[in-house]
Amino acid sequence: MTAGHHYCKEVISLVGIIIGENEPIDRAIRRFKKKYERSGILKEFKKRTFFTKPSVKKRMKKVKAIRRAQRAMMEEAM
Repeated sequence: MTAGHHYCKEVISLVGIIIGENEPIDRAIRRFKKKYERSGILKEFKKRTFFTKPSVKKRMKKVKAIRRAQRAMMEEAM
């Protein structure tokens, strides 16, 4: 391993469902979509598509925390 080279461990995760014998295809597709969304594959893909500077990541994290706190306050007030 040479200095300056970074090796990342690639993780492959597949999402699949088992379709029941009498299960309508609409329901199976809906189950697959939910499983796909919960797995976070699309989120991970979008995150890896472009580079985000650490300072921008930190700023976004801070903004999210502020919004989350405000939302919690609003829910508490109701």
